[in-house]
Amino acid sequence: MQVHEAMTRGVRVARPDQSIQEAATIMAEIDAGAVPVGDHDRLVGIITDRDIAVRAVARGKGPDAKIADVMTAEVKYCFEDEDVDHVLQNLGDQQIRRLPVVNRDKRLVGILSLGDIAVTSGDGAAGPTLSAISRPGGEHTQTGGARI
Repeated sequence: MQVHEAMTRGVRVARPDQSIQEAATIMAEIDAGAVPVGDHDRLVGIITDRDIAVRAVARGKGPDAKIADVMTAEVKYCFEDEDVDHVLQNLGDQQIRRLPVVNRDKRLVGILSLGDIAVTSGDGAAGPTLSAISRPGGEHTQTGGARI
């Protein structure tokens, strides 16, 4: 199965100069925990509900803090024509649950979550990836190992 068969299309995009309150409002409207961040038709990051909780609220930032100040700027992504099994391996290795999906022109066309794969594949392939993602620590630990 290819990514385009499992991904969610019609993704909302936030701007880095918007507030984290606006990001949270978008998340509430679309019932999702992550929103890609774009600047002039370029993917520049992703902001998650966890970014807002750990990188903003836990550090005393208010609702007017800018998305750029708390988003994950190192954007991992996958291509819409990639094989889902390859993407599952990458998700597990990188300990992340969702990826923006781009076409070969690197234009955002969707988002792929572990849940999307679990629902569409129906073969249990997402299970081992979830185990790999859930192990403690790793590159994408919110605090980078530092105590707050």
